[in-house]
Amino acid sequence: MILFLISFIAGILTILAPCVLPLLPVIVGGSIGEGKSLKKAITVTVSLAVSVILFTLLIKASTLLIGIPAEFWKGFSGGIIIAFGLIMLFPGLWEKLPFLSKLSIGGNKILASGYKKKNIWGDVIVGASLGPVFSTCSPTYFLVLAAVLPESFTLGILYLLAYSVGLSLALLAVAFVGQKIVNKVGVVADPHGTFKKVLGIIFILVGIAIITGFDKTLQIKILDAGFFDVTKIEQKLLELVPSNKSQDDKINMEENEVKGTAFLSLKEKKKTLVLAPQISTPDGFINTGGRPITLRELQGKVVLLDIWTYSCINCQRTLPYVNQWYSSYKDQGLEIVGLHTPEFAFEKVQANVQKAVNNFNIKYPVVLDNDYSTWNAYGNRFWPRKYLIDIDGYIVYDHIGEGGYKETEQAIQKALAERAARMGMEDTISETISTPVNAILVDSSRVKSPEVYFGSARNQYLANGKSQVSGQQTFLLPSDVAPNSLYLAGNWNITSEYAENQNSASIVFNYEAKNVYMAAGSDAGTEIEIYQDDFLVKKVMIGDEKLYTLINGSDYGKHVLRISIPSGSLKVFTFTFG
Repeated sequence: MILFLISFIAGILTILAPCVLPLLPVIVGGSIGEGKSLKKAITVTVSLAVSVILFTLLIKASTLLIGIPAEFWKGFSGGIIIAFGLIMLFPGLWEKLPFLSKLSIGGNKILASGYKKKNIWGDVIVGASLGPVFSTCSPTYFLVLAAVLPESFTLGILYLLAYSVGLSLALLAVAFVGQKIVNKVGVVADPHGTFKKVLGIIFILVGIAIITGFDKTLQIKILDAGFFDVTKIEQKLLELVPSNKSQDDKINMEENEVKGTAFLSLKEKKKTLVLAPQISTPDGFINTGGRPITLRELQGKVVLLDIWTYSCINCQRTLPYVNQWYSSYKDQGLEIVGLHTPEFAFEKVQANVQKAVNNFNIKYPVVLDNDYSTWNAYGNRFWPRKYLIDIDGYIVYDHIGEGGYKETEQAIQKALAERAARMGMEDTISETISTPVNAILVDSSRVKSPEVYFGSARNQYLANGKSQVSGQQTFLLPSDVAPNSLYLAGNWNITSEYAENQNSASIVFNYEAKNVYMAAGSDAGTEIEIYQDDFLVKKVMIGDEKLYTLINGSDYGKHVLRISIPSGSLKVFTFTFG
C-alpha cells in the first residue's frame, strides 16, 4: 500500500523532472484549441498516460518489440510531432500536396483528418505519440517496471496506474494553466494566425530534438545545473518501502557468506531469495554487436551483474578479477554483464565508455544505464557492486565494493556446479582460486583520505572558499594546510560536477595514502605539474575526461600534493586515493 501511494506521488513529481520539461511545449500546445479546451486538455493528457502504460506492457510483458532499436521510436514519435507542426504551420498542406493525400490511409488518414476536423483523434494522437519517448527519470517508475512487474503482473499494473493517474493530474494542471493564459490574451482565435504558426515551429523543433537526441542532452544539462532534481525526493520516499532496502534483507547473506554445498530447491528460493530485476530502459550496448540483451534471455546461465563506472578507481581495481572470471568460466555457463551507471555527465557518452572498455580489455557485454533505471530497480547505492544470478534468475550472492574476490569466485563456482547438476552435465568446475597478474593490490585499511569532489554538489572538503556554491570564485592559499582539506589557488569556475580554472592556478591537498588519482579532463589539452612534498614527481598531459594516476607511491604515508597548472584550462572532478 505504501508503494501504491508513493507511485501516485511520483507521478505528480515527474512533471518537475528534466525528462518532462523538454516535452512540455507539445503537451501544453497540443491541448490548446478553439472551444472545448478542458475536453481537449483531458484527451491529450490521458492519451499520453495510457500510451505510457501500453508501451510499457508491450516492452515488458512480451518480446514483441525487444529487438526494435530505440532510434526507431525516436524517429516514430518525433516524426508524428513534426507532422502536426507542419499542419499548424501550413493548414492547407494536405490539400495542396496531392501525393500526401494519397498517403492518407490508416494512421496517416487519422493523423490528417483527425487534426483537421478538430475531432478527438487528433488530440489522442498528440498525447499518444509521446509514449515511446516519455523517459520518466523516476526511480519509483523504474522500480515498478524492473522489479515489481516481472514478479506480480497485477501489482505492477496497479502501481503503474497509480503513477499514471498522478502524472495525468499534474500534466492536466499545467495544460489548463497554459490554456487560461493564451485564452485571456485571445491569441488562439484565428486558426491561421501567428500563434498557431509559432506553435507549429515549436512542435517541429521538439520533434527534431527527439529524433536527434537533443532532448536527452537538454535533460543532462538541466540535471548538471542542479535544477528539478526530484529523484532525491523520490529516493527518500522509497526508503519508506520495507522491501526496497537494496533487497539485502531478502538476499540474507551476511557479509556475503557462501552457504554450504547443498543446493536450494526452487520452492526454498522463492521463500528466501529475490528474483533479479530486469535491465530497464538501457541507453546503449557494447560488445553485443549492437544487439539489445536482456537478463531474461540469459536465464539458464549463471550471470554476474557488475555495476561500475569507468572513472571510478575502485571499479578499475576489480576489473582484472572480473576479466579473469569471464575468461575462466564463460565456456562453462557464466555470462558477465557490465552495467555501466555513470557518476558524471562525461561517462554517459557511449564513445567514452567504448574507449574505456577497449582500454580495460573487457570482452563481456556492457549495458549503459545512463538514467539509473536499473541501478534504482536494484536499490543500489554503490560503485562497484556485484550481483550473482543463478540458473533460475534469483540473486544468490551480493558484494559491495572491492575485495571479497575469493568469496565471489567460490559463489560463481557453486552456481555453475548447480547449473551443471540441473542440466545433467559433468561438473568440471575447478575450485582453484587465483589472483590476476595485473591486479592492483591495495591495503584499504591504511588509506586515510576520503574521496574528494570539486563540484559544488559535493565539495564539502573545500577549505578556502565557499563550499556547495556554484559560480566564479578567487582563491588564495593559506600559510598552513590542514589534513584532508581541499585548497585551490587562482580563479576558478565552480559547477555542480567540477571546478575549472580560468588562468594559471594550483591545487593543494594534504593526504595520507599510497596512490593518488584524479578524474579530470581538458577540452584543448593541458599539461600539469605534480609535486609531492615540494618535489616535482612528473608532468601529466590532461585531455580526455577520465581517471588519471598522479602519484604511484611506495608507502602509505602523509604527504602534501600540489598540482600546478601553468596555463590552459583544467576541469577537475575528484581526487581518489589508494
